[in-house]
Amino acid sequence: MKAIVLLLLWVCSGVVSAAVLEGVGHANIRENNLDQARAEARQAAMRDLALQYEASVSTQDTLENGELTQSRTRLSATAQLRNATIVDEYRSGNLLRVVVRAEMADASGTESCKAGEASGLRKRVAVTGFPIVRPQQGGNPGLDDAGEKLPQALIARLQSQGRMQVLGSTSLQLFSDLPDAPTSRQNLAANHLTNVVQLARELGAQFVVSGVIRDIGVADPNAWGSSIVNRMQRGIGLVDTSRRFEAEVMVFDGFSGSPVFRQRFETSARWDPKGAGTGGFASAGFEKSEWGQAVSGVIDDMAIAVNNALSCQPFMARVTRVESNRVTLASGATAGLRPGDELNIYRSQRYFDSLDGTPELTDAKVSITLDNVHPDFSTGRLPVTGGQVNIQRDDMAIIW
Repeated sequence: MKAIVLLLLWVCSGVVSAAVLEGVGHANIRENNLDQARAEARQAAMRDLALQYEASVSTQDTLENGELTQSRTRLSATAQLRNATIVDEYRSGNLLRVVVRAEMADASGTESCKAGEASGLRKRVAVTGFPIVRPQQGGNPGLDDAGEKLPQALIARLQSQGRMQVLGSTSLQLFSDLPDAPTSRQNLAANHLTNVVQLARELGAQFVVSGVIRDIGVADPNAWGSSIVNRMQRGIGLVDTSRRFEAEVMVFDGFSGSPVFRQRFETSARWDPKGAGTGGFASAGFEKSEWGQAVSGVIDDMAIAVNNALSCQPFMARVTRVESNRVTLASGATAGLRPGDELNIYRSQRYFDSLDGTPELTDAKVSITLDNVHPDFSTGRLPVTGGQVNIQRDDMAIIW
């Protein structure tokens, strides 16, 4: 009886974890090719499903003689798709609308996502300074520059992973109100920063990594007195000589300024200001101390967390020029792009009643195929002229 109850609970938990959603997709019917339009609309509907479930989707359809012969859909490891079917199809002139219904559920047993073709590309990331919320907690010259040395150490680790292009701007402080970071005074509800967008555009970065050091104080300030008794107590271990370390890492989308990742990291270990570790924060001598080794381990964890967070994000490149059917992108071989790669084009647009708001991306229903790739830019061709689909500078090319 107990086994039956456990089995029923397991089955019910599986049912609850799945969500049945419907996605809507549109496509233009060109040259009366209904099958091609259906495939494009289905792909758009799958992306709509992904956005609803906060997952990443990559769909590849194969057409032979105007018929759909193969369809492959890749989802991130945070979601599984089951029983996807087209439940409604409506045609109005040359516009086709389809509705896809599918079961979406969290995937189990995997620690990293599978972001399709985007996982093999190197996204450009800018890392700024990590200011100390309470600088007076340092109390030691070797810790005064922690706000710049910490992000520099993080940059070194991210570069060693080789999975992204890392740019450093560690002397730049993004936040004016450190205790409440990253909340913006201009838009408290949206919780994003306008200067993130400006910095990302200046550096050509897709993401901006920043943060704050929230706690760097000693556990017992009274343990560090200069009297003979204080020194004796420290020497025989009667007082707590540990120092805390707590830092918060934040990753922002450079296109919208919105946060895509946020996590606090903390540790504590014995602190000895006169022993090993007086050579400065994140220096060789620093990492020989117990506290320095503990902080170094936290920075390792930060680098892993940032990499995992960005590996699930699509790869995005800004359109810098459109001439007839030729398009130039602000990304090239250093990002991993190669001739023959295909990127979907998304229109970037704002509305007159919210010019200061986040720009919206709309699927232009066309893709660019690269035929000329340089280190920092690339060019390709559209199937139609850019004017026909209104592709302009500052639109985005995306690989999921």
